Amino acid sequence: MIKVSEVYKTPPTEFKTELQKQVYETLEALNIEYKRVDNDPAVTMDDCVEINKKLDCTVVKTLFLCNRQKTKFYLFVMPDGKPFVTREFGAALGVSRVSFAPPELLLEKVGVEVGATTVFGLLLDKENEIRTVFDKDVLADEKYGCTDGTTTGYMCVKTKDITEKFLPYVNHNYEII
Repeated sequence: MIKVSEVYKTPPTEFKTELQKQVYETLEALNIEYKRVDNDPAVTMDDCVEINKKLDCTVVKTLFLCNRQKTKFYLFVMPDGKPFVTREFGAALGVSRVSFAPPELLLEKVGVEVGATTVFGLLLDKENEIRTVFDKDVLADEKYGCTDGTTTGYMCVKTKDITEKFLPYVNHNYEII
């Protein structure tokens, strides 16, 4: 079992990455309230059980995918308990084969390491190369749990703040499947 801190409503006193710093600056600029915790590294959904309890929120599963040529990219946000089925994802979007992007592309495109993928990585996608896709069940939940761009920081925000404030701010549309 991983250790999880008390709940905070303020940013960390020290940032581990540039993306993490940008996340909290952006939340402040957009007036998005959040609850957050610091924790031991959490890279699997099983690691997030204690985080979910502390935040009273369920952490979403965020996948960074690409085509075979590694020229088209997808950020797919889905509920933690739902299995990812490549064939269904591709059929819903009308795209052929996709797979998990390699760690070096994950770091290059969304500024995170494996286990820390987050919608906030779109802060780095200035060219709008990443197609953003949400499972409809994620959007049906009022609360949105995710990483702050690290495996040691998780937060809970309102889902509508992601779709109505954050995504327009980073100039990204989203699709629902």
